[in-house]
Amino acid sequence: MRPGVRLDGVHFTYSSGFGLAGIDLCIEPGERVAILGPNGSGKTTLLKLMLGVLHPGDGTISFEGEDLGGMSRMTRARAIAMVPQELLLPYSLTVREVVLLGRTPYLHRYRGPAHTDLDTVRAAMAATDLLSAAGRLYNELSGGERQRVILAMALAQQPRLLLLDEPTRSLDLNHQIRMLSLIKDLNLQRRLTIVSSLHDLNLSSLYFDRLVLLSSGRVVADGPPDEVIRPNTIREVFGVSVLVDRHPALGIPWMTFAPDAGDLFSAREDASEAINP
Repeated sequence: MRPGVRLDGVHFTYSSGFGLAGIDLCIEPGERVAILGPNGSGKTTLLKLMLGVLHPGDGTISFEGEDLGGMSRMTRARAIAMVPQELLLPYSLTVREVVLLGRTPYLHRYRGPAHTDLDTVRAAMAATDLLSAAGRLYNELSGGERQRVILAMALAQQPRLLLLDEPTRSLDLNHQIRMLSLIKDLNLQRRLTIVSSLHDLNLSSLYFDRLVLLSSGRVVADGPPDEVIRPNTIREVFGVSVLVDRHPALGIPWMTFAPDAGDLFSAREDASEAINP
């Protein structure tokens, strides 16, 4: 099996001074990883580094054993796709036309899409339950529908690594669950490597096998939900007190927030820490 994406000693700094420092990560093919952290902790920056649109000031990033910076844009686009938080289009396109944009890395400059491209687009729309909406205008869709269109466009690239930047942002609970269930199914059915930034730690614990927690541009925890979602860690990173129990049906770590409880919950936090040492 070819290695996945690997970051060794990666540093990156914006002109403002913020950046990432000393990032060491190895994500194997077929993993489903959630990148967590407060606003401004570096989640989107980390995804852009994995995509190859940002370049580290120090350290190395490789994909399937090849230096990411040495790969052509075309090669990267055929291997790695990203679902941004939103897609703004200057004019109205149908759902089918937007998804077809995902075939750009494969299209000949002077020819239209081939039958194989159209078949791939149809398969991507089928996987995201969009076939019935193929002729609708993207700009007239709901937020949840638009997110599925963006995901379908990324799938049309036929990537081996799929990056998602807060795919549940601004979605109601029903659409959040639908989106995360779809992402999990794509991972399990296609063995597609998934790396997604998220804010909801409980949903991350439910839908992802591995969590990477960032704080101020550094990785402070990395592992399965049991090892990352712990009261002391959450308090140090997010500045809030939580109780960590077990989901009554699934047995996974499940947090209850106690934002203003002060010492009232300290005894239960100690007990929770004992359950999740």
